[in-house]
Order: sequence, then C-alpha cells, then structure tokens
Amino acid sequence: MFDLTGRTAVITGSSRGIGRAIAEAMVAAGARVVISSRKQEACDATAAEINAIHGADRAVAIAASISSKPALEALVAETGDRLGPIDILVCNAATNPYYGPMSGIADDQFRKVFENNVLANHWLIGMVAPQMIERRAGAIVVVSSIGGLIGSDKIGAYNISKAADFQLVRNLAVEFGPHNVRVNAIAPGTVRTDFARALWEDPVAEAAVARVTPLGRIGEPREIAGAAVFLASEAGGFITGQSIVIDGGMTIHSGL
Repeated sequence: MFDLTGRTAVITGSSRGIGRAIAEAMVAAGARVVISSRKQEACDATAAEINAIHGADRAVAIAASISSKPALEALVAETGDRLGPIDILVCNAATNPYYGPMSGIADDQFRKVFENNVLANHWLIGMVAPQMIERRAGAIVVVSSIGGLIGSDKIGAYNISKAADFQLVRNLAVEFGPHNVRVNAIAPGTVRTDFARALWEDPVAEAAVARVTPLGRIGEPREIAGAAVFLASEAGGFITGQSIVIDGGMTIHSGL
C-alpha cells in the first residue's frame, strides 16, 4: 500500500532538511524524484548521494527559486521532458526573513513570507494539477507547520502564512476531489533542521522545547518523511483536505 514504484515526484526545498528526507523516503518506496532548491550545486550533490545508494537516475536535480513564477514553470516543463508526467507534488520550500513581534515587520518582509510560503505553492500546484486532473490521478502534499495552529511573538508572519497553507489545502481538496486528485498538508513541530538551528544548537533552548513535548525531544527530518509517503501512496487513497500534525505531542501539551 505504500509502494510508489513508477511514480514521479517533484519536491521543492529538497536539497536538505525535511525536503531531502521526503525525497529519500520516496525513492526508497520506488519513486523517481526531482530534487529542487535555489542552487543547482546543492541539488546536484543531493541527487548524486541518493543515486549512489538507490541507483542511477532515481533522483534528478533541477534548481528553481520558488519566488520566481518562470522558474517554477521551467521546473515543471523540464520534469515533463526528462521524467514524464508528475504524479506527486510536495511543496516543502518556505522562508522566514523576520524574527520578532508583528509590530516590527516591514512590508517587504511580510510580503516575501506570503509570496514564498503561500503564493508560490498556489503557482506550482496550478501548474501541476491540470495534468493530474486529466489523468484522474495525483497526490499533492504541502508542508505547513504547527505554527499555523498556534500564536507566536517571534514568528507571527510565518505562522500566519502556514495557517493560510492549511486553508489552501482544504480549498483545493474540494476543487480537485471530483477529479481524484488529493491535496493534504503535513504540520511538523520542532525538527532538527537549519530553520530550527537556534533551538537545537542551544542546549537550554532544546531542553525547554523537550519539556513541553510529551515525547521529550525534538523531531528528526526522517520522522516527517513517512507521512509524506503515506499521503502520496495508496495507503492514503481516501484522505484529502487534511493536515497531519507531527510534533511529538507539543500542541496537545498544556506547558504547565
């Protein structure tokens, strides 16, 4: 039920972190994956490492900046030319250029958060969905965050954008459902990635997160990847419009 053999997946922000873990898991499940992030060199290195383990041409590197609509169009076109139709799309790449209270964020910073974290997902899904609809088959996964479920005095704009991603998934699930195209979200908690480096590199900060997490630790990128495989496979065939929280229990803990 979790077999992805013969399927092609495009994963943004997949040269490292959660995106890379998803790519590795999908290749292990049989898929061919497109490794995509801003820098071609980083994509090439990740694809080479995956291919060294799983065999040549299981991972293909195609760089694209999510902030550029033409670059995303080129990503979709090149994927079609090299690998054929896209069966799975994982919108993982995101940004957060500001850390602090909402009162201090500049308009251009707020705009960048929304353009990269919401509008870019809308663009890319809009480019890929028509071919899925035509084939009456496809799975789209948006990597959101538990930030979209809680408030913050440090990353408020980021959290607002991630809440918007939840609604994007719900709306598109309604639109695409009649065509057998599923759209879901994953909401990671604190995971050992570059984005959360300030938390896990500081023992005091990491201990504070662990105290409010029932499992008593932060997550690892590979622990997010399984949900993406699940949602993309036949195992998740009757799931759409949903958001799976993967946070070690943080959001259900009172913190007291």
